[in-house]
Amino acid sequence: MTTKSRYLEAPRRLRAFVRAHEISLVILAALIGTISGAVVVAMSVAVAGLHAVLFNISIRERLSSQLSIEPLRALLVPSLGGLVLGIAFLLIARWRPAREIDPIEANALHGGRMSFRGSVIVALQTIWSSGVGASVGLEAGYTQLASGLAASLGRGFHLRRADQRVMVGCGAAAAIAGAFGAPLAGAFYAFELVIGGYTPASLTPVGVAAVAGYFVTHGFSALSLGIGIESFGEVRGRDLAIAAVFGLLAGLFGIAIMRGVALCETLLTRIRLWAPLRPALGGLAVGAMALLTPQVMSSGHGALHFTGIVSLPLAVIAGVFLLKALASIVSLGSGFRGGLFFATLLMGALGGRLFAAGVDAIVPGFHLEPSVYAVIGMSALSASVVGGPLTMSFIALESTGNLWLTTAVLVAVIISTLITRELFGYSFATWRLHLRGETIRSAADVGWIRDLTVGRLMRPDLTTVNADIRIAEFRAKFPLGSKTQVVAVDGEGHYAGLALVAEAHAADVDEDKGLIDILHHREVVLHPVMNIQEAIAVFDAAEAESLAVVEAGGERRPIGTLTEAHAMKRYAEESEQRRREAVGD
Repeated sequence: MTTKSRYLEAPRRLRAFVRAHEISLVILAALIGTISGAVVVAMSVAVAGLHAVLFNISIRERLSSQLSIEPLRALLVPSLGGLVLGIAFLLIARWRPAREIDPIEANALHGGRMSFRGSVIVALQTIWSSGVGASVGLEAGYTQLASGLAASLGRGFHLRRADQRVMVGCGAAAAIAGAFGAPLAGAFYAFELVIGGYTPASLTPVGVAAVAGYFVTHGFSALSLGIGIESFGEVRGRDLAIAAVFGLLAGLFGIAIMRGVALCETLLTRIRLWAPLRPALGGLAVGAMALLTPQVMSSGHGALHFTGIVSLPLAVIAGVFLLKALASIVSLGSGFRGGLFFATLLMGALGGRLFAAGVDAIVPGFHLEPSVYAVIGMSALSASVVGGPLTMSFIALESTGNLWLTTAVLVAVIISTLITRELFGYSFATWRLHLRGETIRSAADVGWIRDLTVGRLMRPDLTTVNADIRIAEFRAKFPLGSKTQVVAVDGEGHYAGLALVAEAHAADVDEDKGLIDILHHREVVLHPVMNIQEAIAVFDAAEAESLAVVEAGGERRPIGTLTEAHAMKRYAEESEQRRREAVGD
């Protein structure tokens, strides 16, 4: 009997051909890159159209590059837009109660499986959030929809788990390459943040997808996607050391931003507002800030113009820097959809200009180049918040074409990333997952570890004995060689400990004693829902070779046993299998 899949499937012969030939994955990657590039273009045009209609500007202009916005529109559009978004959240939650997963979570826990409908919903929410002026970036929406399409395509071809994860990475790579005009940055975004590592098998498809996405999006020059850096000053040897100090400050500020978003969410939850009023209130706050400087609105593409940044008065730069940070925190903390990628690029560039001015004020003879530190700052702060040190370094390289400047950027990025990992431990994406109860810190494939549970590994054919019997009775019931160990239970069938048969037959053990006196691991047990890593940790802590498995809940009734040797063997086998899949053996 055949069953219909709820997803579109490629014909069986075509699926078999794709699975058998590596070049087929490259062709799929090129298709994904082309589609992802079109996604970036379509979403960008949609947001520009919303800005034109809602804020009465030209569709060719950027909202964040406006000198002023009509006060009534600045206040009403984000607040009413937030209210509409909040109501939409409630309606969607009734239709789809499950939370949508992003590419990082999909690759870490679900083998690259993503919901296409869910990805479309997230993309539409991101478009609306940015379209009504909330201080969020579109990059999260780009990668969500592009990766969701790639995951659906991979599922249609029944790809292996490792190949499916690579396809998700291809979608993200193409989206970032198109959005920033940086194919190398797009590829390494996929390797560092979405796939969780680089392998020779993933290099070609990810690279092809990134290049395809770049060419598709940049066929539409009117969109002016990417980062425009027209000129920058000379980089000197001392700048490498100064960049390290700047990297430290960028890491600390990045941590403050991420914690600020969580704090804003907590505060709005505690005041118990009707859920749709939270984004409405956040939108009103952003609109009020936009009355002071429109640069806080939307992602900030228009504001990130380097010639303008370095020539503005320092007081203006400082104001935009602080207000943009606050607007981003409020927007995301109140419930708007989007990311911090481009926002941190803008804040980093502004911070770099302020840093250069501050150093010159303290050490007048240095005369730091503001444009150089604007480039260093945008990469260092983004590396802290978004993650991906090489991704941010390549953005700087592809934007400037200067290897020596990229070296200074790399120094700052390394320090910023190190500080963030040591003091905080998360990027913004994994921090949000942590707040929801997940423990993952990267896209490395750990889903199979969660699937490898104690319940699957244990031996259910256990032998039990009453813990109240005497040693002599136990010896008669279990002669030497009959069993290695026996699970002891109390009168109600609850776990009491493990009895070792050889120990019970030892000459120095008094046979008149009760069995309970020689039981081991009376308080240490395994549960069937534990994954293999958790089980191995319990074995290590208890210094045990074997443990009983008890049912979940408070009854502690034994349902099986598991040995450390078997757990380690299965873990090694599964790890080797995943390694072979990843490298294409």
